[in-house]
Amino acid sequence: MTRSGGPLGAYSEARLIPAERLVVLPKGISDQQAAAMMLKGLTAQYLIRQTYRVKAGDTILFHAAAGGVGLIACQWAKHLGATVIGTVGNDEKAKLAKSHGCDHVIVYTREDFQKRVVEITSGNKVRVVYDSVGKDTFMKSLDCLAPLGLLAFFGQSSGPVEPLNLALLAQKGSLFVTRPTLQTYGAKREAMVAMAKELFDVVQSGVVKININQTYPLKDVSKAHRDLEARKTTGSTVLTI
Repeated sequence: MTRSGGPLGAYSEARLIPAERLVVLPKGISDQQAAAMMLKGLTAQYLIRQTYRVKAGDTILFHAAAGGVGLIACQWAKHLGATVIGTVGNDEKAKLAKSHGCDHVIVYTREDFQKRVVEITSGNKVRVVYDSVGKDTFMKSLDCLAPLGLLAFFGQSSGPVEPLNLALLAQKGSLFVTRPTLQTYGAKREAMVAMAKELFDVVQSGVVKININQTYPLKDVSKAHRDLEARKTTGSTVLTI
């Protein structure tokens, strides 16, 4: 069984978890895969299957495409028939994102991602932007959206977004902004189980490959956090006892 959201306290050797917050792992998915995929995979599920239901023909923008959520979501969105544009911080991460579903990769440290999105889409822009970066990307993310487009703002790794004058959303094309969380989408057990089943299906079928690119012993959790903050990691990170 694995946890798919619940009380804090993961940095421990043993825990008590309410049974209703656990799901049974199907055969063929290892404990390490489960550790790497549940939080990130369920986040990807609600983003591309619920917050904005990605469909064939869509063009989408996903920030931090070489991160744990990004690698899962971009593979999944590509399988659904979308054209996927991803942003990354360096060339190594660009190669990783390209091999995991991204049709176009923008290295934001040397390219203006908003201008590149306009160029890539021939001025049509995108239907949805998935943004977990926050302060550094938020306003330009809005400018990547086609009229009536949606910005799914699900994290703020660069810091919180400044207060927004909502009139800007009208000026930029009657845009939508949402701040979704897994806690809300998976609050009811039946919803959580359905989300997990869809995630298990795409992983078991090979549509989505789970990348465990870093493993740290639990005693080195502080180093894991330093590497994460320094953007030295790609894919998923697993702590082992």
